[in-house]
Amino acid sequence: MNDTKRVLILCTGNSARSQMAEGLLRHDGGDRFAVFSAGTHPSFVRSEAIAAMRELGIDISAQRSKAVDEFLGQEFDYVITVCDNARETCPVFAAQTTRLHWSFADPAAVGGEYAERLAAFRQVRDQIRQRLHEFLTEYSEWHLPTPTTPS
Repeated sequence: MNDTKRVLILCTGNSARSQMAEGLLRHDGGDRFAVFSAGTHPSFVRSEAIAAMRELGIDISAQRSKAVDEFLGQEFDYVITVCDNARETCPVFAAQTTRLHWSFADPAAVGGEYAERLAAFRQVRDQIRQRLHEFLTEYSEWHLPTPTTPS
């Protein structure tokens, strides 16, 4: 029996937040999750996202920006939106899909020197990891075996 849960993480550009969340959940959630990310208006994976994740020993350099349309018709246990725009424009998925929304600031919107931009990516990365840690804790509690009473 395969208990792997399918998770799709959505944002607008699929360039930063959803890419980092995909890498983090794949790393921290292990084989309990099959993780994908996409965007409502995909662009490219930001170099700052790759660098921020590399600092944690997580390589997302092979990930690519994908359109949410690539996943239409597929079944997911969870669809997580990580920006307000994606929440508003998220397509409808099967009724059994649990939709979650976590709003994070867009680090790609931060201007300035590379060091300033990278600091913004680190901050959002850490916020996403904290929220994913809470999700994994809740998920573990939801899926604990039902205790049996001795006869």
